[in-house]
Amino acid sequence: MRFGMGYGAWTGGPRAGDHGHGHGPRDHGDEHMTWKRGGGPRGRGRRLFDGGEMKLVLLKLIADSPRHGYDLIREVEGLSGGAYAPSPGVVYPTLSTLDDMGLIEEQKSEGAKKRFAVTAEGQAILTENMAVVDGLFARLAAVGAESERTDGAPIRRAMGNLRQVLQHRLMREDVNEDTLHEVAALLDEAAQKIERLK
Repeated sequence: MRFGMGYGAWTGGPRAGDHGHGHGPRDHGDEHMTWKRGGGPRGRGRRLFDGGEMKLVLLKLIADSPRHGYDLIREVEGLSGGAYAPSPGVVYPTLSTLDDMGLIEEQKSEGAKKRFAVTAEGQAILTENMAVVDGLFARLAAVGAESERTDGAPIRRAMGNLRQVLQHRLMREDVNEDTLHEVAALLDEAAQKIERLK
């Protein structure tokens, strides 16, 4: 395989590693991504990275420091402020593909975990696609910033307080239908006021 090619060339089409590991081209898309807190949709939905982009993200992190698969998941989660973490079902097949392409190689490590380091070919790919890589990591940072705006500490505190008050008030024996309607009206009013905020 030639490595002196741009991002679009080496991420598109059939992959050299797909045959040896039984993973088809679609298996490497980030379809099982996990969004946390207020960061965005959960489960199957809009993908943060496609398969080729995920390869570049993992390759860059491995180039920064040799890592295990679990380390990579936690690192991506940290870079997004806890809003996003790729699933093991995405990360490990992607690592297999990068290994088959000669862009990373397994290092000796204690225990059963495989730790990978970047190869000269992998570093060359990163150098050729530096602008693309920078954009991908900027996307991660933006997801984290959005999560912080929509799920800040004051909101979590207020939501927790509301939950406790509702549980305490509605579990009392003297709760009747009128009380339930009154509570519902207060919650609806609060929702409407929040919606009108500028």
